[in-house]
Amino acid sequence: MNYIKNFGLSNILLLILCLAIILIAEYLFLKGDQLHGIFIGLWAPTLLGVMIYVKLINNGRK
Repeated sequence: MNYIKNFGLSNILLLILCLAIILIAEYLFLKGDQLHGIFIGLWAPTLLGVMIYVKLINNGRK
């Protein structure tokens, strides 16, 4: 539980969301719908980038 406090519940939820997005993109890509798989697969790095940006903004305010 200490890990969740240090890392933050919102960060853990966003990482789980990114993992789900990657799994869905892999499923679509391997199923044969490659363009949709690539499109959805690009959401994960976008969310991670937003997460990093928000952390940088919050660290600058401290």
